[in-house]
Amino acid sequence: MATPKTPRSRCPVPLSPRITHQWLPPCERTRVTVRVLLLPNAVGAKGSRGSNGSLDSQEESPRVGGGGGSSGKAKDERPLLKPGSATSEAADAATPSESLEELEKKYAPYVRKDAYGTMGRGELQPVEKVLLGIALVTLVPIRLVVGIFVVVLYYLICRLCTLFYAPNQEDGKDDYAHMVGWRRVVVVRTGRFLSRVLLFVLGFYWIRKSHRSCSAEDEDKQPVESERPEVVVSNHISYVDILFQMSSYFPSFVAKRSVARLPLIGIISKCLGCVYVQRESKSSKGVSGLLTERIQEAHQNKLYPMMMLFPEGTTTNGNYLLPFKTGAFLAKEPVLPVILKYPYNRFSPAWDTISGVRHVFLLLCQFVNHLEVIHLPVYYPSEQEKDDPKLYANNVRKLMATEGNLMLSDIGLAEKRIYHAVLNGLLCQS
Repeated sequence: MATPKTPRSRCPVPLSPRITHQWLPPCERTRVTVRVLLLPNAVGAKGSRGSNGSLDSQEESPRVGGGGGSSGKAKDERPLLKPGSATSEAADAATPSESLEELEKKYAPYVRKDAYGTMGRGELQPVEKVLLGIALVTLVPIRLVVGIFVVVLYYLICRLCTLFYAPNQEDGKDDYAHMVGWRRVVVVRTGRFLSRVLLFVLGFYWIRKSHRSCSAEDEDKQPVESERPEVVVSNHISYVDILFQMSSYFPSFVAKRSVARLPLIGIISKCLGCVYVQRESKSSKGVSGLLTERIQEAHQNKLYPMMMLFPEGTTTNGNYLLPFKTGAFLAKEPVLPVILKYPYNRFSPAWDTISGVRHVFLLLCQFVNHLEVIHLPVYYPSEQEKDDPKLYANNVRKLMATEGNLMLSDIGLAEKRIYHAVLNGLLCQS
């Protein structure tokens, strides 16, 4: 008599004994237990928590299992949630079963509502499939070729302008923020122009800009001679934010030190004057100290590039503002608030719960993308705000939420990771 085969789980991820018994039957797939879904691969990814607007501030979209047939031989070096951490406490609080609707309400700043569904993996309408097919054989190849050409061209320009020019390597720095003369003019002007070209290649043919003026009461508080702000602060929605800021202000960003060693991008980031940070660094200044120093240098020397910071520390779906980190406000200098919005009909350019490769592909497949920018007046801190960076950051955040019609949220990166893990678990069961 043949032995009946044990039905195999549809999920390719090997489960630990600790959570095996918690998998839900098919009839209960509309319910999910968060603790079950917090697998090592899903929540162990490292991400920046700094108060910056880094070139890689968006953490890697979590993946469960990494592939279709994991044999368990590859060791995952990313740690589980550390006891006592903010993410661990949030996971414990989310232990009871919650429906998908409840999860979307709880993690509203990261929920996608476009035609491509959750994580860009939703069921597509036949018309959408046809449009994707047309774009795949027409738009995508052209945009890839032109985009790569633009990046390589700017790399060669940066390489030429830095030829026989030593970078600033004081106190662990490695940049060309101090570059002056014709070199600086060429790097900045071509950088702004080619950044706008890249936006055009990505389908952002028109960018709607608006400038909000100060009220009479606010004008009385501002200095008679307005100076160039040393810091630009903005909400963070997508990596496209960086291209727009480069085309407008060509500022410096905060980036991991490893970015300086990347092919092509490395020399470009040095010409931007990026502030490189390393989490394992034992520097006494820290990230906040480096930011404050660079902002003060830009205040004293107008030839230095401005600093561009995303104080939320991660990306959202564009409808919310997360709590601001204080790094941009510790220097007690004025800031220029900028609000970005990406109106859409089919695909949302927001990089929230969708993987990087899928996001780039779908963005390239869109015939037209839209971007709206609201420039607020330079915000000059009061003496009380200078003495309290948290108050300064919170007041700027409230102003941006009011002027941009954005909702305030109290969750952050830890909750975003949990939501990623939940979504991956749901997709694994389906």
